[in-house]
Amino acid sequence: MALDHRLTPEHEELRRTVEAFAHDVVAPKIGDLYERHEFPYEIVREMGRMGLFGLPFPEEYGGMGGDYLALGIALEELARVDSSVAITLEAGVSLGAMPLYLFGTEEQKRQWLPKMCSGEVLGAFGLTEPDGGSDAGGTRTTAVKDGDQWVINGSKCFITNSGTDITGLVTVTAVTGRKADGRPEISSIIVPSGTPGFTVAAPYSKVGWNSSDTRELAFDNVRVPLANLVGQEGRGYAQFLRILDEGRIAISALATGLAQGCVDESVKYAKERKAFGRPIGDNQAIQFKLADMEMRAHMARIGWRDAASRLVAGEPFKKEAAIAKLYSSTVAVDNARDATQIHGGYGFMNEYPVARMWRDSKILEIGEGTSEVQRMLIARELGFAG
Repeated sequence: MALDHRLTPEHEELRRTVEAFAHDVVAPKIGDLYERHEFPYEIVREMGRMGLFGLPFPEEYGGMGGDYLALGIALEELARVDSSVAITLEAGVSLGAMPLYLFGTEEQKRQWLPKMCSGEVLGAFGLTEPDGGSDAGGTRTTAVKDGDQWVINGSKCFITNSGTDITGLVTVTAVTGRKADGRPEISSIIVPSGTPGFTVAAPYSKVGWNSSDTRELAFDNVRVPLANLVGQEGRGYAQFLRILDEGRIAISALATGLAQGCVDESVKYAKERKAFGRPIGDNQAIQFKLADMEMRAHMARIGWRDAASRLVAGEPFKKEAAIAKLYSSTVAVDNARDATQIHGGYGFMNEYPVARMWRDSKILEIGEGTSEVQRMLIARELGFAG
């Protein structure tokens, strides 16, 4: 496979379109929304009109007929300006809509995907539990059959897009039985917003991503039709592993965008900020720091595009996705730290974008698989057990 990740004319046109949107629409508004911890409804509506939520889905379901590379391009350009907006798109597509597209019935796709592709409705993916963390297989939420319904009990935490005014559903993982060896069988089930017994807590008070929606969910004898099962009963674990593999590419693209945004802001600041009678960018120490930051962002971009290209080509991509996610998230934290240092005291002020980027970067080493989990996955692909 040739490692040529230059963009096609169509992908480059998309990149330029989202770049302009991020700078012209997102940048002027997001700072105030972020500090007020407000969800960017107007921005999300505009992204829906642009078709960003439908990028990787076929036109027959209201999508744009693109691919996962197109989604990554959009995420990177948005995250160069703001990660709250980018993660709203990422979760809405790769965690909200993608499970239905990959594993849902035709009826489920027809019912939900057009509204999700247009941005009219957001979906969420209810996987993580308070006692679970990285142990996604340790699901305690249960779903028991009662006639023609599932009865769901349990809780989920850290669920993105789960409590907005436009959230339409959460796809919940739950134990639906036991295998012969006693291990749980996990299934995925659609729970529409507003279902009796389904409670959405108040938004978390977070360090970063303050304009994204993240909540804890509770299920108290929640009843939904058996037809709300997504995919095959008992195959939920395998399904969400596939979803997470793909999602790591999307998060890697987002992390790359944050890393590049740190470069953008720092280069601009280094040329404008004067100390001792000259721009601080004249100092070789600053130049070298900026060179390292650009190198990291460049290599992270190659990593996520390589993984995305393999996915689009139908080739194995699990190892490459884990490598891309591990490296790009590390790079994002490193670049955010260095950007703050270059800005000095101003880097600690929330009016400067790098302060927001610094606060947003750390979660990238945790969400959709911690850095430790990525190393485990890479080691397994190299043939090691554990």
